[in-house]
Amino acid sequence: MTTVSAPRDPRPDIEELADRQQHIVTRRQLLTVGIDDMHMYRQTRRGRWQRVLPATYALVSGTLTDEQRRIAAALYVGRGGQLTGPAALNWYGFRYAPKVDRMHLLVPHGTRRASAGHVVVWRALALDEHARDAGLYQICSPARAVVDACRGLRDLRTVRSVMAEAIQRDFTDLHALDEEVIRAGRSRTALVRQAFAEVLHGVRSSPEAELRACLSASRVLPEIIWNPRLLGPDGSRLPTPDGYLPDAAIALEVDSQEFHLAPADWRRTMDRHNELSRYGVLILHFPPSQIRREPERVRRLVEDAHRSRRASGARCEVLVGGPSSTENDKKGPFLTPQQPGRRSIR
Repeated sequence: MTTVSAPRDPRPDIEELADRQQHIVTRRQLLTVGIDDMHMYRQTRRGRWQRVLPATYALVSGTLTDEQRRIAAALYVGRGGQLTGPAALNWYGFRYAPKVDRMHLLVPHGTRRASAGHVVVWRALALDEHARDAGLYQICSPARAVVDACRGLRDLRTVRSVMAEAIQRDFTDLHALDEEVIRAGRSRTALVRQAFAEVLHGVRSSPEAELRACLSASRVLPEIIWNPRLLGPDGSRLPTPDGYLPDAAIALEVDSQEFHLAPADWRRTMDRHNELSRYGVLILHFPPSQIRREPERVRRLVEDAHRSRRASGARCEVLVGGPSSTENDKKGPFLTPQQPGRRSIR
């Protein structure tokens, strides 16, 4: 009598693949190891697996992690796809990146893949030459991801925050951002170009940009230097204020509550205040909420202080040595706004 053995469960054949891809696999991979469509259907219907994207399965139930969703997106679009936009910024650890459910992937222009599920397919004539390899997928460079993310935003405050954070935390530099703004051209880049122009002038946060916009409407104040490199009379480095009016020795500080919750942060702010004050600098502090809700009052306070200091002949020993560029001064790199032979702010 011939004994017929029971069919072998095909799942052990994909254990290594599943472990390597965090339990995300494609239909083609399943077929390669001998698992047919009927078995995929049964496992999915029983709730043991789940269909994440067309022809893309998670061999687990429950909510997927962000990493599993990134892997699924990359497997779905195929080789050559590059994660960009807000999802890429979240991967890098941007604090002010918008939280979105959908993931944007750049693919070669001739790729025949449509957007589906949580994946938005962007066809591009040129992919990012500086993309980073994350193992199972590629991540666009921070500069490309910043510009791509900001092109999809309609809120100038968020665009400012993302653009400023990219420089403030040294995710990228102005040269790289400049290249990406030029590459994007005029396609949905009005807010991008406005925020980038502010960064070029030294602004390093969204509240700073709002203060700059508030004070730029003044007919009294002279040009304000943003994030200057200040020196003492002996050439020693001094703390860098957010803005500075050299003719009246007035420093402007935007004090966000989130950076003053810890005692150490508060002491650091006081030390900066005292260090500038002992050289004769007047420091004016403004919370972002006041700049946003009472711009006329903020502008009037600065104008009155400037007028009073000028009338009293206030003297100060502080020298302006140029833009700040050190992490100790809480600022990122700063470049000359225009380079010979090229423009990105049009």
